[in-house]
Amino acid sequence: MSTLTESAPRDGLFTGLNDGLICLERHLRHLRRAPGRLVNAVLLPMVFVLLFGVLFGSVIEVPHGDYAEFIMAGIFVQGVMSAVPGTAVGAVEDLRNGLVDRFRSLPMSGAAVLIGRTLGDTVLRALSCLAMAAVGLGIGWRTHENAPKVLAGFGILLLFGFTMAWLGALIGLLLGDPATASSVPSLLLMPVLFLSNAFIPLTGLPHWLAVAAEWNPLSSVVGACRALWGNPAATVHHSFPNDHPVVLSLAWMALILAVVAPWAVRTFRTAVAR
Repeated sequence: MSTLTESAPRDGLFTGLNDGLICLERHLRHLRRAPGRLVNAVLLPMVFVLLFGVLFGSVIEVPHGDYAEFIMAGIFVQGVMSAVPGTAVGAVEDLRNGLVDRFRSLPMSGAAVLIGRTLGDTVLRALSCLAMAAVGLGIGWRTHENAPKVLAGFGILLLFGFTMAWLGALIGLLLGDPATASSVPSLLLMPVLFLSNAFIPLTGLPHWLAVAAEWNPLSSVVGACRALWGNPAATVHHSFPNDHPVVLSLAWMALILAVVAPWAVRTFRTAVAR
């Protein structure tokens, strides 16, 4: 009688990326069989654009700018963040649905499943950004920089989405329960989102709170997109976060990835070994 033997996982950056791309292909095939996830990834961000861009645009004024152009970067960031609970739940389900048991018999990198999951969810975020951009153009949002800068802004959004996917995977693996993983990320991230420059100018906040909001990583991502798209930033004083949002956003994302990605991989390997 034959028995299932476990193969030793392969380590190394390039091995992990190659195996991760194999898992990404599997993940995308599963998305085709789950159109509900695709619809949710596209429709919910479009609702955000209509809600904040149309309803709030009539009551909030932005110094030296149009509110629709001011808010779009914030809506993009919110749309990307709204997918974090889905990544958290997906990471837990990857442990529970037998996928890992099947992969344990293969000489795959221990990080492959997470790389495939985070890359696949980043593809979903790209689709949601395209949908939001289309609706944003309909409500009056425009970019005012050259094509390379505009594309760089969307590149920062996708890198932010990849970073948030790893954060979501880590949260899900630490919680270990799909029901909890679907709600806790929003509770953790929403206060961070609203304590940023995503939806309101920071000029009316108390000084100490405005400084905290300026150094918020989300404010840096939003500010970087506004700068690269030529949209109003509504800032009235000079500070490092206000003057260098692109550099600061890249630094924040590199730091978060450097901490979260290895932590998530270790947590995943520990859970698999149980």
